[in-house]
Amino acid sequence: MTQPIRITIWNEYWHETNQPNIRAVYPDGIHAAIADGIASDDFEIRSATFYDPDFGLTDEVLASTDVLFWWGHVVHKEIPDELVTRIQKRILDGMGLVVLHSGHHSKLFGRMMGTSCNLSWREHEGGERERVWVVDPAHPIAKGLPESIVVPQSEMYGEPFDIPQPDHLVFVSWVEGGEVFRSGLLLSSRTRPDLLFQPGTRKLPDLFPAGNPPGARQCRTLVRNTA
Repeated sequence: MTQPIRITIWNEYWHETNQPNIRAVYPDGIHAAIADGIASDDFEIRSATFYDPDFGLTDEVLASTDVLFWWGHVVHKEIPDELVTRIQKRILDGMGLVVLHSGHHSKLFGRMMGTSCNLSWREHEGGERERVWVVDPAHPIAKGLPESIVVPQSEMYGEPFDIPQPDHLVFVSWVEGGEVFRSGLLLSSRTRPDLLFQPGTRKLPDLFPAGNPPGARQCRTLVRNTA
């Protein structure tokens, strides 16, 4: 019997805990929305948050994780360097990493990239329409996806994005304001790739918007190809 892919979804959980308007969008937390969206018979999913003992990422948890999702926004500086070092070591030993949205400024992503990870950004009330183009349809991560996916409400991320040259660029986003962004890219730190995936703003349900099954399928393929 094939062993399931063991996924840990880390979410800082600050906004849902402290801001009622965000809790209204993600009443069970962003981590729960991700877990529901990627659920599959071949996945074993658990969640961890900033408020858990040891931030929910003990050595035992990391050792039994094949793919780590990371969502953070306002507590980046409060993550201990020691924890970042332990996660980095586990990544270099073979664990996959999927960094979502504002996780680009996390200590972990910055450590892995070795750059500022700065980008262009704009927040628009109600969000902006985004079209995610599949620019490398032959890549395994793009398997089964249409040529583009429309996200009705999104937060603008745009170029320039200060990261090393990616090994593979699979998705490029266009936002209605005219900006473009490398929204799905892989950067190999060892035999398996690390991945940055842009959607996932706290204020809008842009990870798995209603009526958008390709978005969920997109995230499941990310997991299977970073595990």
